[in-house]
Amino acid sequence: MTNNFNSCEQKNQSKMESLTVAQLLQEGETMFIDHDLYFGHGTDSAWDEAVSILSYVLGFPANADRSLLKNILTAEQLEQIRSLFVRRVDERIPAPYITGQAWFCGLPFMVDQRVLIPRSPIAALITNYFEPWLPRNPSRILDLCTGGGCIGISCAYGFDEADIVLSDISADAITVANINIEKHQLAERVVAIQSDLFEGLKGLHFDLIVTNPPYVDQADLASMPKEFRHEPELALASGYDGLDFTRRLLQQAHEYLNEDGVLIVEVGNSGVALEQAFPAVPFMWFEFSEGDSGVFMLTQAQLTEHREMFA
Repeated sequence: MTNNFNSCEQKNQSKMESLTVAQLLQEGETMFIDHDLYFGHGTDSAWDEAVSILSYVLGFPANADRSLLKNILTAEQLEQIRSLFVRRVDERIPAPYITGQAWFCGLPFMVDQRVLIPRSPIAALITNYFEPWLPRNPSRILDLCTGGGCIGISCAYGFDEADIVLSDISADAITVANINIEKHQLAERVVAIQSDLFEGLKGLHFDLIVTNPPYVDQADLASMPKEFRHEPELALASGYDGLDFTRRLLQQAHEYLNEDGVLIVEVGNSGVALEQAFPAVPFMWFEFSEGDSGVFMLTQAQLTEHREMFA
């Protein structure tokens, strides 16, 4: 009996040690689907979520060749990856917080629970240089409510002669943004400033103000999947209709834009409430090929013309 037992254990161990990358990914995918996880923090499927965690452990690049799927995993690798799969399920923590890395505009950013995980459709505008809406090459750009700095730092890559200001009310977010500035070696052109809206930016003017601010309304916040509970509520919630911050922004933004400057704001589902609140304002809503929505633009002239409505 003892010999048979040992034989079974050896066979199981041998089987475990011969597991391939593809087989473990399938195991993770099945686990995530069975536990009804939410995806949307950089991935949109159980398979991609498993890939991101496994790639982190094994050090695979983002463009890893599919031939790596055939690689045999060691017992140590299996244990480490499976433990992270279990953590993803048990804690409902999004994969980027497990790996400490998220991607935006094809660039890697350090993230943790001090900042939102980047996922804004504004990325598509950045990669197209905000054409044709930005009238000229901007000399100074503000990424307001910057979080980890992904929008502003991505703009720094697209506009290599522009000075970039990252601002956020959260001191923790500014700490993470500074880490990412150093990570991308952009300290000569990119600065992070702690500021409640424009309080810490007096005297500065910008050709472009771009922001993914808090815009989640009370009802949506209460019904969000558990994964969102790991993100800072300060960066999500914005009052009953999701517009508390945006109202303040619209009141003041014209004072900080240059004459031909533009304001670009993501408000997500709160866009409906915004148009209801300000029906006479000519919001220009962007259309995205991926189907995203909820991002608008106003020019400095439009903001100035309608400033009394925002008061």
